[in-house]
Amino acid sequence: MSTLIEFFSQNLNLLIIPFVSAVVGFSTNLLAVKMMFYPMKFVGIPPIFGWQGIIPSRVKEMAEIEVDLLLSKLMSVDDIAKRIDPKILSQLIQRRLKQSIHSVINDMMRDISPGVWSMLPGGVKHLIYIKVDASLPKIVPKLVEDVQYNIRELVDLRSLIVNKMVDNPEILNELFLKVGAKEFTFIERSGFYFGFLLGIPTMIAWHFYQAWWLLVVGGLLVGYATNWIALHMIFEPKHPTKVGPFVLQGLFLKRQEEAAGIYCDVIEEKLLNTEIIAEAILKGESSDQIMEILTTHIGYAIDEHLNLLQPYTSAYIGPDEYYLMKENIVNRLFKDSEIIFSYAHEYATDAINISHDLTEKMRELTPEEFEGIIRPAYQADEWKLILIGGVLGMLAGYGQLLILRPDLVPF
Repeated sequence: MSTLIEFFSQNLNLLIIPFVSAVVGFSTNLLAVKMMFYPMKFVGIPPIFGWQGIIPSRVKEMAEIEVDLLLSKLMSVDDIAKRIDPKILSQLIQRRLKQSIHSVINDMMRDISPGVWSMLPGGVKHLIYIKVDASLPKIVPKLVEDVQYNIRELVDLRSLIVNKMVDNPEILNELFLKVGAKEFTFIERSGFYFGFLLGIPTMIAWHFYQAWWLLVVGGLLVGYATNWIALHMIFEPKHPTKVGPFVLQGLFLKRQEEAAGIYCDVIEEKLLNTEIIAEAILKGESSDQIMEILTTHIGYAIDEHLNLLQPYTSAYIGPDEYYLMKENIVNRLFKDSEIIFSYAHEYATDAINISHDLTEKMRELTPEEFEGIIRPAYQADEWKLILIGGVLGMLAGYGQLLILRPDLVPF
């Protein structure tokens, strides 16, 4: 023991090497994690001189990987639609729909034939409203059922999620950062410990052979190896493997139950809540089909009940005006549809309950399947991160050489 103390007291500078290696390991791993996610936009002179976070730079590709896993293994748009009870949904939106229809009919009639509408007896107007209101419990459930039946054509779930991520790359960042929070912390901290351990062989070699390149190569190995080891410990081994008294498994895979819950909460909050799905139906590429469904059902109610006006309007409203009136009524209701359906968001959210069921299904995935949730974030351009770690390690080794033996510096 005294010999060891005497040795280090005479070679105190040697102790710098493993500690510098520890700092290098921590710094390169920390930088690797940050470079995966930031900056959100390219900084520098494109396309080579600069950097953009790996996830934001490949957001479309990664979003497609995530969505393919989600839809092939866990859920479909049919699964979501079948959870909605048309009768309950109809009851929730009918009250607001009544108000809209009354307002729309009143406005349309005043626009098309203001004189007739103003002279129309109040009792007749009231009767029209009552008749239309009475038809809603029949019409609205059929409308909702039509939407459910045609949901595959109305909602392209894959495009919906991918486009949402592409338009908001911070969502994908948040998804990976929350799900893999503990693993990213491990990568950063482990760099310090692995760096220190890997610095010991370099320290011993330097004691016996002080070549200028030794510290530079040692720094390269530390920067490269700490990244490589930490990244692979997250996913390997995939299945629990007994090694002596220990059971080893990839850190992320070992957390499957916990990580699945976090993942599904983010998916529901940011990508698959009822507001987003409703927006996709009403404003997406299939909005014309929704318009057709709405026109069919609302048009039927108009034809059935506005014939009460015929004795009063036949001389003033021709077929063209009547068709225009129907079209305008449907257009106005479609314009108000987002407000009308907003009354049902709370029920729809509880009924769909995506997060709970999605979590249960995700927990049943095999380790190989579950790995695909976050693995793309590590695999994409992983070699760049490891290479950058090696280069930074070399620079740190060169810095050590300047401190320990500046006389050996070749340039």
